[in-house]
Amino acid sequence: MRLILPVVSSAKPVSVSVRLPFATAEEFLQGYGLNVSRGGIYLRARSLHAPGTPVTLEVKLADGSRLLYGNATVSWVTGTRGEGVTGMGFKFITLDAHSRRFLEAAAAAMPHARSPEPPVPRNVGPIDTRPDAVAPPPPPAPPPSQAQAELPSEASGRLVVQSSSGVGVKAPEFEAPLSEPPQEGPVIGIDLGTTNSCAAIVKDGQPVMLRSRDGQTLIPSVVALTSRGKLVVGGAAKSQLVTNPKWTVAGFKRLLGREYESPEVQELLPRFTWEVVPTEGGDCGVKLADRVYTLAQMSALVLREVKQLAEQTLQQPVNRAVITVPAWYSEKQRLAVREAGRLAGLHVERIVNEPTAAALSWGYGRRKSQRVLVYDLGGGTFDASVLELSDAVYEVVSTGGDPFLGGLDFDHAIVAWLLAEFEAKHDTLFNDRVSIQRVQDAAERAKISLSDKTEARIHVPFVTMVKNEPIDLDVAMTRAQLVSLTRHLVDRSMEVCQEVLQARYLRADQIDEILLVGGQARAPLVQERITLLFGRRPLFGMNPEEAVAQGAALLAHSLETKEGLLLIDVLPMSIGIGLPGGRFYPIIQRNTSLPVTRTYRLQTTKPDQTELELSIFQGESALVRNNHLLGVFKVSDLPPGPRGSVSVEFHFELSNECLLTITAKEQSTGQTVTSTYATRHTPDGARQKVALLESQGPELTAAEIAAARPTGIFAFFKRLFGG
Repeated sequence: MRLILPVVSSAKPVSVSVRLPFATAEEFLQGYGLNVSRGGIYLRARSLHAPGTPVTLEVKLADGSRLLYGNATVSWVTGTRGEGVTGMGFKFITLDAHSRRFLEAAAAAMPHARSPEPPVPRNVGPIDTRPDAVAPPPPPAPPPSQAQAELPSEASGRLVVQSSSGVGVKAPEFEAPLSEPPQEGPVIGIDLGTTNSCAAIVKDGQPVMLRSRDGQTLIPSVVALTSRGKLVVGGAAKSQLVTNPKWTVAGFKRLLGREYESPEVQELLPRFTWEVVPTEGGDCGVKLADRVYTLAQMSALVLREVKQLAEQTLQQPVNRAVITVPAWYSEKQRLAVREAGRLAGLHVERIVNEPTAAALSWGYGRRKSQRVLVYDLGGGTFDASVLELSDAVYEVVSTGGDPFLGGLDFDHAIVAWLLAEFEAKHDTLFNDRVSIQRVQDAAERAKISLSDKTEARIHVPFVTMVKNEPIDLDVAMTRAQLVSLTRHLVDRSMEVCQEVLQARYLRADQIDEILLVGGQARAPLVQERITLLFGRRPLFGMNPEEAVAQGAALLAHSLETKEGLLLIDVLPMSIGIGLPGGRFYPIIQRNTSLPVTRTYRLQTTKPDQTELELSIFQGESALVRNNHLLGVFKVSDLPPGPRGSVSVEFHFELSNECLLTITAKEQSTGQTVTSTYATRHTPDGARQKVALLESQGPELTAAEIAAARPTGIFAFFKRLFGG
């Protein structure tokens, strides 16, 4: 076991990282399980921190993968009086979602692990809870030079790197809250956008946008590391896009909750000026200086900025929020948004789809029965949803989307054209990050201008040097040229709209209204193509950048006041299991109304089999390799018996937020069996799961497929009508 304990003042939070010699979580529980509980963990250590010391605790397996992570305090120490073993009992304060699920599985398997306190192992000696139980560490040696003394050490939890200018820069740790936010006070609605975020609250029965002191409602969803080692958010961060694009993180919502090695991510990587790297769990992260941050942490920093704006406006603490997400977000991405809210110090009352929130904003108080299609083209994602509105009921009947279609793609199309024109004219290439970012800013301004004008000038002075001479980029762009460059993008959105209609056998003339949401929906080409497809002009009827936040605020208000508002959303992508041969079998179909429960029964395939395992995927492909691995559900301690004699019933439950819970019950005894649901996988681990399914045998027969169908009344009607 290797324990790293930085020597810092006990008055400040310290970082404790420990790597244990176990290959898997199961091995950890077998070899170290007596030292862990739902409430804490005991770790042996040579150096001790005094009881009461706040700690950021990380426990890793032998391969470096994270097992437990969160905030804790030193509850007590052992070995301080020369008796027993030196060590510390850590009491958990807050943990990430993966850690909480692991501890719940441990508590189900081991009765002692259900304790809310850290366990006291045998043979470690008496515990000591005195704050002065540990002598303070000796003062550090004086620095050899004044220059070195100004740089923070690794012991302070900061990293020192050299920037391109040679100046030492420290990348701060992300400071997570030490406790769960209180569930009191006003509930605000937040639109966490790709390019901008905003918030609203209901006042006198109407949604009102929260504004900064200078009257702005939109906060740029940008995070940057300054040359002085400070993380800044919003407008201050956006101002760094041109001067320091490598350390300025924008558009990260597109990659939130996505695996770094997925084909979609790899295709997008060249578009980002900041450094995208894999985190320990294999998801996308960002590297600023020498520190890697998760994208949930980046999102949390933006949410904190929104939270502070709300508190300044309302003059009271704000701890609760309804947060919106793209309708096409997977379950994993929704969990990442929830985690971001927690890290920002917000209790997330509910996650709601952006088109649903926009429809609520438009239809609230109209008391009119209509079928509407919400066309939501934002900065980074596109969603289309059909809703049926009746009085205070908002029911989504079909939804679809493209997670890699948005205003950023329109900007990139213009930039690609500008660079091609420039390089052809001057017979030169330029790949400088700063220059490209300047061109991208100019392209975005021209795109916005061409919504009202027929021609715009794109001028970027001194964009590069040619033969030691500074050269400007100076181009006149017409609306016709913009249409030519971006028509294929708008056509992609029209294809999604048609697919959403076809999923429910609807015709375009059966839609009463088309609502436009998102800044990119202002483009004249979008309105022209919608008019052509639906035979009527779309409606704005509201500010497209603010509609989503206002709808979230109305939902927040209804939750707080118990108002009779009913939202019925649907599952955007099917959830199911992997079958032998690498095929995907959906348990809950796309566009199923939420909340919903489905049941799936599985029997043992070998004599005296004591374990069953299901690999859970989400997506629409018939092959698991093309879908997202959500996790692996494992059932152990099954009673021995002949092949097929032991049957386990799995219950898949989806909340109204599209968050999945799975439970399992062994049929012969009717008892809930010991089970674990692992939702974090490295890319190699995910590939191994897919490869194992693909290697498990030939195509299934019709009889085997029928035997694997869900049980219950829903399945009966589905088979009866040939579904």
